[in-house]
Amino acid sequence: MLKGLLETLRSMTEKPVTIQYPEVKRPVRARFRGRHILRRYENGLERCIGCALCAAACPSDAIFVEAAENTDDERYSPGERYARVYEINMLRCIFCGFCEDACPTEAIVLTDNYELTFTNRHQSIYTKEMLLEPVPEGGKPTPQKVEPGVYTRSIPIMQDPTD
Repeated sequence: MLKGLLETLRSMTEKPVTIQYPEVKRPVRARFRGRHILRRYENGLERCIGCALCAAACPSDAIFVEAAENTDDERYSPGERYARVYEINMLRCIFCGFCEDACPTEAIVLTDNYELTFTNRHQSIYTKEMLLEPVPEGGKPTPQKVEPGVYTRSIPIMQDPTD
């Protein structure tokens, strides 16, 4: 009983840690999983090829993907298909990271942004436009018009990590 009382008295004398939240944001851990983003390639094309593996891997069924066909006149991603509709219901999402692990093109990534607020259920559904990162400098927005036969692979050729 005396040990518990001493611990209480010791913690009462310590200076409290106060962070002025809106102005000062606390750094998160390296493996923190927050808000999702859909990444792009350097040329501006979307990485998502509409395979819906992220939706299949999601244990809470929070992701909806509807794919459509790419053409050379209207190209969104390097593959044959792209995600015409990509939605994440953030009320259902449990931030497990399975979608990130399942993606073959590393298109969906969980960032360190933890500021998610909604005032109604409709605002909690993040659409593709809300999730897509901005076009990188030097890239072009989608859809792009490309020469026929330029994009024959949906996933870039991977380099051997032992080299």
